[in-house]
Amino acid sequence: MSFRIIADSCCDRTAKLKEIENITFVPLTLSIDDYTILDDESFDQEDFIARTVASSSVAKTACPAPDAFASAMECDEDDIYVITITDKLSGTFNSAVQGKSLFEEENNSKNIHIFNSLATSGIESLVVEKIYELANSGADFNAVVEKVEDFIVNHTALYFHLETLDVLNQNGRLYAMAASILQKIKLKLICERTQEGSVKLAGQEFSSNRALIKMANIIANDMKNVDASKQHIVLSHVCCEDKARFVAQRLEGVGFGKVEIIRASGLNSVYAANGGLIVSYTK
Repeated sequence: MSFRIIADSCCDRTAKLKEIENITFVPLTLSIDDYTILDDESFDQEDFIARTVASSSVAKTACPAPDAFASAMECDEDDIYVITITDKLSGTFNSAVQGKSLFEEENNSKNIHIFNSLATSGIESLVVEKIYELANSGADFNAVVEKVEDFIVNHTALYFHLETLDVLNQNGRLYAMAASILQKIKLKLICERTQEGSVKLAGQEFSSNRALIKMANIIANDMKNVDASKQHIVLSHVCCEDKARFVAQRLEGVGFGKVEIIRASGLNSVYAANGGLIVSYTK
């Protein structure tokens, strides 16, 4: 059967995603002071980050309305797979669920499943690629759902290093972290995605360089019993390609089959902030 993938704009654009034709992105909204834009293909990371650096305010984000997801489901395809940022950090997943309900009030002839990525950024990208791989191979709808749900929980990981946690803190996105993180907030922290979709502390250092090295070591250790030649790693950066390349070089010994360095989406750029790096990979 024909299929369509719907992703929120927290999904960073890998090379593969740019090739997929049957995908629809539902954008979040970003704002700083009186400047508001959609997080779509027109997002200019350097410009937006420059505005946040120059402002005394904190950038804000707003999730798409349920209608936006319902409209995206008005398509010709029979099977619809929706993927969103973790419900622990945004209302986007719930908005997608409500959008599905709205759509099904008028049309219940399609198969629709909403995946909670339990993460954001490159994890969403890797999940989209997995959905596309399975659905494009002819797997039936239920098989795709079952395999992708397992993939999200058991075969993906995400670590990040931020220069500052101010945006997360001031937007109330730190509630899922242990109190110890806040006590160590002056240190350079390495955080990881949990299997429940929240965030926890994975390590800390006194300098960014040391934190990046430690993050690379943590990832390498996580991959020591995995055939990395079959795995894909995505390094999403916020105006710091040099950091991404540094970590990629530190991970060369792991032997990832595919390594991509890309700019983070608008939403991820807001919360990772200037100098932030998010590393997502399959395992």
